[in-house]
Amino acid sequence: MTETTTAARTPWTTIAPVVAIIALVATWGRDLGGIVVVVVAVILGSAVLAAVHHAEVVAHRLGEPYGSIALAVAVTIIEVGLIVTLMTSGGDKAATLARDTVFAAVMITCNGILGLSIFISAKRFGFAHFNAEGTGGALATVAVLSATCLVLPSFTLGEPGPRFTGAQLTFAAVASVALYAMFILTQTKRHRDFFLPVGADGAILDEDEHASPPTRQQALVSLGLLVVSLVAVVGLAKVESPAIESAVAALGLPASFVGVVIALLVLAPETLAAVRAARRGRTQTSLNLALGSGIASIGLTIPAIAVASIWLTGPLALGLGATQLVLLVLTVVVAVLTVVPGRATRLQGGLHLVLLAAYVFLAAHP
Repeated sequence: MTETTTAARTPWTTIAPVVAIIALVATWGRDLGGIVVVVVAVILGSAVLAAVHHAEVVAHRLGEPYGSIALAVAVTIIEVGLIVTLMTSGGDKAATLARDTVFAAVMITCNGILGLSIFISAKRFGFAHFNAEGTGGALATVAVLSATCLVLPSFTLGEPGPRFTGAQLTFAAVASVALYAMFILTQTKRHRDFFLPVGADGAILDEDEHASPPTRQQALVSLGLLVVSLVAVVGLAKVESPAIESAVAALGLPASFVGVVIALLVLAPETLAAVRAARRGRTQTSLNLALGSGIASIGLTIPAIAVASIWLTGPLALGLGATQLVLLVLTVVVAVLTVVPGRATRLQGGLHLVLLAAYVFLAAHP
């Protein structure tokens, strides 16, 4: 009776990482059948959700905006792991995988999460209120990182095609880390108040968490389970990579759509967290998650890929194509017009969601 009660009280977020590790050990290096692929995919999804849950527990202990940073970094680690594992087995056909995934993350965060958060908050409260100074700084960082790492390779002359030379890639990686570090220092130190939720009058809102912050022991346990979840996610992604690529090919979609699938997979739980914050009128928290993830996606992924390229074989194409450049420019222009007033309506949210829809449609039908 006692054992049954204890088991019943064990949360799924504790069980999922353990099950994922067991599944990883059982399937590593093996060819999977159809049913096993589906089961592993479900376990992978559960591990992703568990990872984000434990990141949120740690985030709750740290407080805002540290919570948004912790969640964004956790998601980016998952993204980097997925990209590297797929690139190691993809050969030349994986040359654009990093670009496609990072650009997908930028479009999903800056249009999908941002647009959905604004739309939900404005629909519920009339306006979505946020701090234009903090959000504007985050948006500017996304724009500069995107231009440095994804736009310039299409115009440099050192290598044929949309590629950096080794020196150029090194510069882009160092610049990305520097920009990310400057943003984090701004967000957490001197101008932390720019990234705290605000009300209609611009005043900073009090914390409204319904549950008490977790104890230090609970936070440490979640930190450990977070690490286990991330290891499982990266490993199971490697196991599932042939199935993901085969599914995209079977649907007649271009190989670049794999990057969209990866970004949608790792950002779906974070989207739910942003939506929950928006429903409480904490639009700034939602935008911290959205733009912070966009910054982390470029600022951490590109340096990681630059280091990984030392042992990865094949070319690394980072430059965007013409259609992608147009979508990026539209996203930045519309986002600037959305952010400057410090408040937004459902219209602005809808504009960003339409841009996301255009991106996904054109990624599937270029």
